[in-house]
Amino acid sequence: MSAAAALVVAVALAGCGSTTYFAGRTLPPSGLSNRVLIAVQNPNGFTQGALVFVDAYYDIRYAYNNVNKTFSIAGYSGALPATIQNMPEEETGAVYSSGDGHFTFVNYSKETAGSAQTGLNGTSSSIFTTRNQSYIFAASQAFHVLTVLDKTSGGTYALNLPGVYHVSVNAGGSAALAFVQNSNYVYYAQKLTAAQTIAYSGGPSSWPKAAQGLDCEPQSAPVWCVLQAQSPNGTPLTFDRPIKAVFSADGGTAYVLNCGPECGGTAASVSALPVAPMIFLQGQQSGTLPVTTNTPSTQCGTVNIATGCIPTPGGASNALVASSTLYVVGQSLQSDGFFGGYLTVLDTSKSPVAVSSPVSISDGAPGGPSRMILADDNTLWIGMTKCNSGERIAHSLPYGCLTMFNTTTNSATLLEPFFGDATGIAAITGFHKIYTAEGGQVYIYSTVDGSSIDNQYVTVTGTATDVAYMDAVTDDNNTLY
Repeated sequence: MSAAAALVVAVALAGCGSTTYFAGRTLPPSGLSNRVLIAVQNPNGFTQGALVFVDAYYDIRYAYNNVNKTFSIAGYSGALPATIQNMPEEETGAVYSSGDGHFTFVNYSKETAGSAQTGLNGTSSSIFTTRNQSYIFAASQAFHVLTVLDKTSGGTYALNLPGVYHVSVNAGGSAALAFVQNSNYVYYAQKLTAAQTIAYSGGPSSWPKAAQGLDCEPQSAPVWCVLQAQSPNGTPLTFDRPIKAVFSADGGTAYVLNCGPECGGTAASVSALPVAPMIFLQGQQSGTLPVTTNTPSTQCGTVNIATGCIPTPGGASNALVASSTLYVVGQSLQSDGFFGGYLTVLDTSKSPVAVSSPVSISDGAPGGPSRMILADDNTLWIGMTKCNSGERIAHSLPYGCLTMFNTTTNSATLLEPFFGDATGIAAITGFHKIYTAEGGQVYIYSTVDGSSIDNQYVTVTGTATDVAYMDAVTDDNNTLY
């Protein structure tokens, strides 16, 4: 009855000419106010990719009053869409297509896609845009470059960084960190002032020490440089196979995830670094990075890790920040040689930082991609890939790629059965459910008890790789940051 009443109200408002919903957002052409966007690969024999969306209120792919009317993003033409960077506050999404390397912005209010961004160097192993869409940072491992698309000047800069495979951009759009596979160092991009451009125009010998052996472009009159994270004395800050960074709620701290044994290193941990010295905006940097010596860290084992190292015995290949709490997931090497999935909770409001005992979760590919998102009913959802190749299956134990973690009781529930890699999660906040992309199909779960919700009317033809709640309250409803 309440759903029918809501529909009547929507129709009545449409008749008055101005229909809005949350935060004054205009009702889109579809007439839906709760939409889940689905990236679909190979939906038919004529195209390699499509962006469809469904009604997340009724959990149906067609119009409430017309089963013949389905919904998709008009104008999208990417091949093999893989990820969605969800920015509902800006009524925007950014979709990366692995088949052609295209990065395309989607207008949520108009339900249309723009043209693919130009200037990217081949396919990207990791790519993000800032929330204001002024900058795009992409790691192209195949071409060994960190690409910067600077829309404020219209320039594109391919910064040489061999082996670069991950990039992390803060929500405020002021810092971009880059990570090189099988490396113990961290790098960051910086936009130069006019005075710096002149000073560095003499070629590599005139560049700052942190850029030596790296790149500034264009070399004759540099505008952007890629710098190594170094202490004020010019000593490189050493990490343990760093893979990613997440940022504190106040934006002042970058938590670098040291992947450790998952990525061929020594010990998993988290290193806290100040963001201010690494800000890429012109002339806005302040302070310095921590001082380090060649003495091994007493807190994090035999590797000389930057100041602020926090051991995470459960692994550290992905993390999510919620206020002063840091949820860190990873794969921990077990005595039998297999990896097992674990979640470690860090309370950064304590000094020293309080570290929980690791909680067993779904296994996954060591150092591989995983997804994390907070949802209703005090739940944290974690999706893994290759969960059928870890500790659990090696010992004939129940396994699945999706875990529901209760943040109040600190207890984990492994969801079964195994559907395949969990490559996307969207929290439908206020409705006590999540959508997932698992094994190439769309599923729905209750955040109350983890039970499955009927998904027969939201399944897709083709392979679903990611999902995003287009009408979320905030950009934090995003599994990629």
